[in-house]
Amino acid sequence: MKKTLSLIMLVLVISTSFVFANGASEETFPSGEVTIVVPYSPGGASDTVTRIIAKNVEPELGVPVIVTNKTGASGSIAMDYVRKSEPNGYTICYMPVESTMVGALGYTDLKPADFDFVAGAMTISAAITVSADSPWNSVQDLIAYAKENPGKVSVGNSGTGSIWHIAAASLEEAEGIKFNHVPFEGAAPAIAALMGNHIDVVTVSDSEVQPNVENGDFKLLAVMGDKRSPAFPDVPTLKELGIDVTAFGWGGFAVPAGTPDDVKATLEEAFKKSIESDDFAKLCAERGMTQNYMTGEEIQTFANNQYDLYSELIPKLGIN
Repeated sequence: MKKTLSLIMLVLVISTSFVFANGASEETFPSGEVTIVVPYSPGGASDTVTRIIAKNVEPELGVPVIVTNKTGASGSIAMDYVRKSEPNGYTICYMPVESTMVGALGYTDLKPADFDFVAGAMTISAAITVSADSPWNSVQDLIAYAKENPGKVSVGNSGTGSIWHIAAASLEEAEGIKFNHVPFEGAAPAIAALMGNHIDVVTVSDSEVQPNVENGDFKLLAVMGDKRSPAFPDVPTLKELGIDVTAFGWGGFAVPAGTPDDVKATLEEAFKKSIESDDFAKLCAERGMTQNYMTGEEIQTFANNQYDLYSELIPKLGIN
């Protein structure tokens, strides 16, 4: 009798343990804190976009959404960190255009296929900006000086191989001039360097220099998108000036490849609502960005195409 009772109790213990273990393994996502990693320093467009989207994703997921910054190597440090994270949806990367460029730059073997994208958020044009007391009042003035003084014009960007570096290098290629490129760990320190007159020009997005232009510290000479910036409708594009160069950034969000489909579906729904929110639309309108929601599948295809494009362009520009 005692042996029978002991056996029954053992079976009950094992069965109960199995139920709890099985329940834990099938826990509904998310059940804890979610982290979004930004590849650049606080204050730039990538950081600003991520923080306002994270704020609106948080109530959709019902858990804390923490934003952290990991800088370096044109964003590849942060992207490699997320790529190697557990594919469970709890670690997300803000994916800028540089995510399709760092492989060609030799920083890493990273490529879009290493991630499962969950949403695209926005696009943003590169811009050519100088301090208010600069002698150059147009892109033509800048180019004319650069032609007469090769390598003397110092141009800051958000990191070697960043889209803003590629933008300036593309202008060099098109006009047969030579800049002195000065990389920083993000747009914010590059802008600070121009404020301090440590560099002559900065190529970052128009939204990132908008406050400085509006308060009279900077002059915006041109934008590098296909269309004029909604924030600066009086500023010409390079194409309008007869210079066949375009450069724009974009941003989206991705998790490590292999993340379960149901987890990705939950994230896609939350990010879609946040990206299409009035808060984000207001930010885009104020900062000269274009609100541009894409599904995970759409931006995955777009990123793959961008990867192919920059794999050809970057070696041509001689950037490494």
